[in-house]
Amino acid sequence: MSKPLKQIHLAAHFPGVNNTTVWSDPRSGSHIEFSSFVHFAQTAERAKFDFLFLAEGLRLREQGGQIYDLDVVGRPDTFTVLAALAAVTQHLGLTGTINSTFNEPYEVARQFASLDHLSGGRSAWNVVTSWDAFTGENFRRGGFLPQEERYSRAKEFLATANELFDSWHGDEILADQETGTFLRDAKAGAFVHTGQHFDIHGQFNVPRSPQGRPVIFQAGDSEEGREFAASEADAIFSRHATLEAGQAFYTDVKKRLAKYGRRHDQLLILPAATFALADTDAEAEELAKLVRRQQVSGATALKHLEFVWNRDLSSYDPDGPLPDVDPDVGDDHISKGRAQVRMYRDPLATAREWRELAAANNWSIRDLVIETGNRQSFIGSAETIARTINEFVQADASDGFILVPHITPTGLDEFADKVVPLLQEQGVFRTEYEGPTLRDHLGLALPHSRPRSSGRTPTDDVTRD
Repeated sequence: MSKPLKQIHLAAHFPGVNNTTVWSDPRSGSHIEFSSFVHFAQTAERAKFDFLFLAEGLRLREQGGQIYDLDVVGRPDTFTVLAALAAVTQHLGLTGTINSTFNEPYEVARQFASLDHLSGGRSAWNVVTSWDAFTGENFRRGGFLPQEERYSRAKEFLATANELFDSWHGDEILADQETGTFLRDAKAGAFVHTGQHFDIHGQFNVPRSPQGRPVIFQAGDSEEGREFAASEADAIFSRHATLEAGQAFYTDVKKRLAKYGRRHDQLLILPAATFALADTDAEAEELAKLVRRQQVSGATALKHLEFVWNRDLSSYDPDGPLPDVDPDVGDDHISKGRAQVRMYRDPLATAREWRELAAANNWSIRDLVIETGNRQSFIGSAETIARTINEFVQADASDGFILVPHITPTGLDEFADKVVPLLQEQGVFRTEYEGPTLRDHLGLALPHSRPRSSGRTPTDDVTRD
């Protein structure tokens, strides 16, 4: 007896200006004006996607002491954008990356509980830690935590926020039947938390929201990150987009769930994925090559090489050979605030590997950067992409994908119009939303049921002074 087909989860990442987007394309619009966010979100909702995802940027990245060229448009505040999008969408989940290293549990819990109310239960929190002192300079606690303590703080941060979300128990607002007035239980929202990182007590001032708590995402891929996800998260935003790597990651993380008393289906794995879509597979291959060259200009290629070499390479020809000089392995890095720096933990070994690849394939600097860093996850016609996505999900390489188009804000339109209907025809993607909340979309249960109280109705969550 064959097992039933898994239902695919799809979401959309608003990329802003980064190495994925082709900001120079004539079709590319603003990455900060609200109209761009509206178009992108409403396209995702029209396609019945689970949610929209926003990354976070707490400081503009720098290279060689100058603002990195893809950061010049700035980075708007996540909560402000998501709250505004709640008013122009009805079903789409609203997921924001919020840092646990430089924020406080009370403030973040209050913001997410408010967003969950404003959106009718569609909020989600991608919990991340910050790894560099450069970003931390914008905050009082700049760079003070080593990696193991950052995850310790993140776990306590989330546990504390959950205590705040749960501090309104459901019987805190009672109706006095004789006077017709509302009475507030003095214990409503009361909390006390004493721990290694937080020592707070008081009263949380936002009533329990439609989801109880926001959906929790986690994006780290380290050993600590995988354990954190298995113990706490509802979904993982991963970078494993090939079939083999996806299956290995999927198996590794899912097998960790049992030790925390969790079932296989209580954690979704959703890798980021890019795509090149055209009428035929051959045309899509040509489009993919063109997009990769648009994404990596000569100047961008040199900047990328500087991540590894940790030197100013502006005098080199991007269409020429790789530098003969070895990387500078000093502690002070030319690039500030960029996660790519962490990806190359042994720059000398990486340089040797890249030189060998370039020599074997007759690649220039630009060719190397294009071929090693920017291949799209899915390339082909609508039929090919739909079939491949379904194969990945049914083969347990993922539970779905968070799509990152290379054009903002219209880059999702063609996928919504051509690929989604094919997935719906195969019976592996919804034709209508299952319910009003993001937890409904993702098939996740509420973390706690809301108890009923006499003299209280579902609309009595609003107190009256």
